[in-house]
Amino acid sequence: MRLEQPLLRRSAPQRGVETPLVIIVDDDASVREALSELIQSAGFQPASFASTRELFDANLLDNPGCLILDVRMPGESGLHLQRHLSENGNPKPIIFLTGHGDIPMTVQAMKAGAVDFLTKPVRDQTLLDAVTAGIAMDAERRAEQAIAKRNVERLERLTPREREVLHEVARGRLNKQIAFDFGISEVTVKLHRSNVMHKMEAASIGELIRAWETLPAAMRGAGAT
Repeated sequence: MRLEQPLLRRSAPQRGVETPLVIIVDDDASVREALSELIQSAGFQPASFASTRELFDANLLDNPGCLILDVRMPGESGLHLQRHLSENGNPKPIIFLTGHGDIPMTVQAMKAGAVDFLTKPVRDQTLLDAVTAGIAMDAERRAEQAIAKRNVERLERLTPREREVLHEVARGRLNKQIAFDFGISEVTVKLHRSNVMHKMEAASIGELIRAWETLPAAMRGAGAT
């Protein structure tokens, strides 16, 4: 089956801003065409594919946006694709749209993080509301990832001792407690903490703790070593 080319969004994106892409995967050509027209009419950029294999070959899964998936298709099903993305660290928002849904299938998809599970035929506005929610979820996740990446880069500026002090501050330990545990003076602890605040670009302890909490769990656990 011919791979359909992505349709361009009517309004041009701002310079430097990547336009969200609504990826449609359905083995029914008429469904793909109707969904693409609906998505484009709402001002979003659609791209449609007949199978998950075609989608993988197009290499678009890292683009901002969301997915509209049929559940049962030749080859890999929509539920299999959802599991594959989750296992590979890409929890892309997914809207399931199918004519063959059942309650166990719906529960499975929603527990795995689907935005919605809709059955055909579906009201246009219901689908567009789900798409809007999916794009918003993806934007929020990407913003959180960008903050975490920035804070990891800042963490790398710290010396080993400064990381240890940061770890103890994040635990709620007082300067005198940290000084006692490390066998150093309280003045030295204050100096290390000041350096940590500067390098992490935190204006307050609260801001420093929030930055710490965005770090990957493995890095937070390594703070004491």
